[in-house]
Amino acid sequence: MVLVASACGHAQRPERKTYVVSEDARGVGTAEGPGTGGSGAEAYCGEVQKQCFQKCWRRKPPVTSVPKHSAMHHEYCTKTCREEFMKCVEEQEALERQAARPELRFSSMGAALDWLREHKAEVALGTVVVVAGMAFTLAVAPAGLLVLSPI
Repeated sequence: MVLVASACGHAQRPERKTYVVSEDARGVGTAEGPGTGGSGAEAYCGEVQKQCFQKCWRRKPPVTSVPKHSAMHHEYCTKTCREEFMKCVEEQEALERQAARPELRFSSMGAALDWLREHKAEVALGTVVVVAGMAFTLAVAPAGLLVLSPI
């Protein structure tokens, strides 16, 4: 009974899985600019491209000879949003080169998640977060979730 009550005093390692920090990645890095480089850049830009296409597809094309919801309209939106994606990736890579990635350390996953939720604007995607000796990176999942993924 005494052995159970005096369980191990050090922090337990978190599971090797992805943890959701927030349902929405908006606002990440706003304290230092748009900072979304790192491992989440491609997922972030992919989400930007997806939203671009949806917006483009809902609107009438600027070229009057292109009928709305036609194959030509689809091609126009695909091309336009691919350009947006490439521009986004280039911007994120430039931000990544400029940024010195801070490393955050926490003794428990709960403490890490709580801190990240409260300080979302102060961190950039790609930031390394160490929890009880295990490394994670801050990223955006394809659904737009802000997550901690194991490295």
